[in-house]
Amino acid sequence: MLPEAFLKRMEGMLGEEYEAFLKTFEEDRYQALRLNGLKRNEDGKSAAEVYGAPEGGRAVTCFGSLTAVPWAENGYYYEPADRPGKHPCHEAGLYYIQEPSAMLPAELLAAGPGDRVLDLCAAPGGKSTQLAAKLKGRGLLLCNEIHPGRAKILSENIERMGIRNACVTNETPERLAERLPGYFNRILVDAPCSGEGMFRKNEAACQEWSPENVRLCAERQDEILDCAAGMLQPGGRLVYSTCTFSREENEGSIERFLARHGAFRLASEGMRRLWPHKVKGEGHFAAILEKEGSVPEGWRNSLPGGGKGASGKEPGEFTAFCEENLSEACAQGLRGQGRPQGSFRYLCFGDNLYLVPGAMPELAGLKVLRPGLHLGVLKKNRFEPSHALALALSPMEVLHVRNLSREDPAVMAYLGGQTFQAEGEKGWYLICMDGFSLGWGKLAGGIMKNHYPRGLRI
Repeated sequence: MLPEAFLKRMEGMLGEEYEAFLKTFEEDRYQALRLNGLKRNEDGKSAAEVYGAPEGGRAVTCFGSLTAVPWAENGYYYEPADRPGKHPCHEAGLYYIQEPSAMLPAELLAAGPGDRVLDLCAAPGGKSTQLAAKLKGRGLLLCNEIHPGRAKILSENIERMGIRNACVTNETPERLAERLPGYFNRILVDAPCSGEGMFRKNEAACQEWSPENVRLCAERQDEILDCAAGMLQPGGRLVYSTCTFSREENEGSIERFLARHGAFRLASEGMRRLWPHKVKGEGHFAAILEKEGSVPEGWRNSLPGGGKGASGKEPGEFTAFCEENLSEACAQGLRGQGRPQGSFRYLCFGDNLYLVPGAMPELAGLKVLRPGLHLGVLKKNRFEPSHALALALSPMEVLHVRNLSREDPAVMAYLGGQTFQAEGEKGWYLICMDGFSLGWGKLAGGIMKNHYPRGLRI
């Protein structure tokens, strides 16, 4: 049952539209996903290109028919009966399941290749993975989540979507603000809120709601925004968003912020609301802010890039792996060759080897779950590639590939951890489904040993 105080407030806000708004709570909620623009097949086409549709059209995917979400690139509605979360395409990272209204803020941030982007309240990763697609593998995406359990889920989703240039931290906004002043030119603050837009989806959100909780959320939002303000460089863009309807947490948060920070102004796009009685979604609020000024010519952030221990030196074990298993173009790409100097660097954390975005600042002393793309583990005289690397690669980047059709029972057998008979040269194979990577296998003696992670097997 909806709280009485909430209903009275909404009636006062909406007036004649109140009854239409109230009726939405009796209707089924809309389901949506975003096709992955980073994941590529043997033809170099992304999942979004293979399965997407022209604007306003319908796309037929491996699991059903999709209709475009009008405010989100590669966003599509699906039918609940399609159950895309239970499909192998989901394990392959071909799409991210996301509430349709929640796709708006990342679009408004207008991030592009080469940007330094901070997603300050990032879990579970919907908006982070959306931003990563905008960067197209160039620049830096720092995804932060204060709650450890949610940060772990965030890191897993970053990995599943095959993202190479993202770092995941588990810190308070205050700690990040102390360490990273003026470091980013794009910041997204999808702030923790009273969650009124989740009432249809999450009964617990409804039960936990109170006017006092709205007030407490607004106070915390002010604190988070103040932290974000200090991390944005002059001329940068900040998008603030919530999934709640409260004016105190939305327009009120922006009014209070602008009163405290004279260097900021509303961008020409201003503030936007998606109402559930007007669009096919649960509702969302977003405000676009810009920081006045410009970065001086020749400006370089004083923070050292790459992180402590990062270097351009490639471990010999990884070199040998690249020569035996990856195409020359892929190996060069991982090394940053053909890209701006310092695009990526290597980082050894114990025996684990990471590919770190060159723009990553010094994060020593902070809680870092994922400093970059986990390449694999250095073992005595050999290198064992990671699942994250498999998901980040396309078949055209790997010398040995075993491609399976999604109708082949071998797909589910592989995802379940089973081995299977195979012919070919011994060594590492990228196991693919319909041309998109799923994970690693290692062929020896006519048997393809399964290297799909035990914790992910279905």
